[in-house]
Amino acid sequence: MLRSLLLLLALCLSTTALAQGRIDHVVVHATSLEGNLIGDSAERDVFIYLPPSYDSAAGKRYPVIYLLHGYGLRAERWLSFAEVEAGANAAIAAGVQEAIIVNPDAYNFFDGSMYSSSLATGDWEGFIAEELVAYVDTHYRTLATRESRGLAGHSMGGYGTLRLGMKYPEVFAALYPMSACCLMDSAEPSPGFATSAGYTSKEQVQALRYPAKVTLARAAAWSPNAARAPFYLDLPADATRANPDIQAKWHANSITTLLDQYTYALRRYTAIQLDVGTEDNLLASNQNLHEKMQAAGIAHSFETYSGDHNNRVAERLREHVLPFFSQHLQGQR
Repeated sequence: MLRSLLLLLALCLSTTALAQGRIDHVVVHATSLEGNLIGDSAERDVFIYLPPSYDSAAGKRYPVIYLLHGYGLRAERWLSFAEVEAGANAAIAAGVQEAIIVNPDAYNFFDGSMYSSSLATGDWEGFIAEELVAYVDTHYRTLATRESRGLAGHSMGGYGTLRLGMKYPEVFAALYPMSACCLMDSAEPSPGFATSAGYTSKEQVQALRYPAKVTLARAAAWSPNAARAPFYLDLPADATRANPDIQAKWHANSITTLLDQYTYALRRYTAIQLDVGTEDNLLASNQNLHEKMQAAGIAHSFETYSGDHNNRVAERLREHVLPFFSQHLQGQR
């Protein structure tokens, strides 16, 4: 009898461990991105992880995690880089509550949208926090309430998590920015700025690589200029001289600067978690943000771990991000 019970238990555990979710690939038309000056498509790829019970439990509804990728990645590459599907399956098998995970593609002409609202590149804030949320809630069995929605992202996606979190506390209940970039952008003259200037064709810019291209991405997001075709942006500096007016725009879009304006919005969150690797060059800026959030009375947790900017992202997602949302997002009762 005992042997039979043990075999049954082993079978149940094995079945749970093997339970698999799946990825649904959809194309969402983004009205918010229509008419962007750079000419990026308003048709956006979105990859949606559906948990193991989604297809069999027809009456069940799920909390939703919106997961924002970093600069230079497309959402499809982000899925493999962060091991989203395998990580979610493993986390659920280990006891994390099932959730839908939404991965929108924010790759654009400049290799990244900065999840900002800009005449040059479109209203990415409105697309993610309004249109995409509405699309997911009407096409999938979600728990369509603020208390069941979380927002997370890595690097540029961490910046997007904080930016959108500040502006949409009525949409999301919990935030997890990972190794967030652009917390205080000095916009000072540098060789990177020099190599970003002087281009006259889109082909020249498309051939650029990091860090020159990310300078243009930030400029398109934070200092657009509708009168300056073909790229519709102003740079805050060149190799030798700064432009204080444009620098001020970049400073105004830095998370640390925005913090004072959005302190009360961030205080509305059920939970906020920040993390960054101890070998990450963004360590100091993330520590600084943590200290400023403490001083502002914004409840949150902050964790450092042994790692650089990229080498433990998948592990962090599986073992920290998903359990965090399991704890802080409201599931079906």
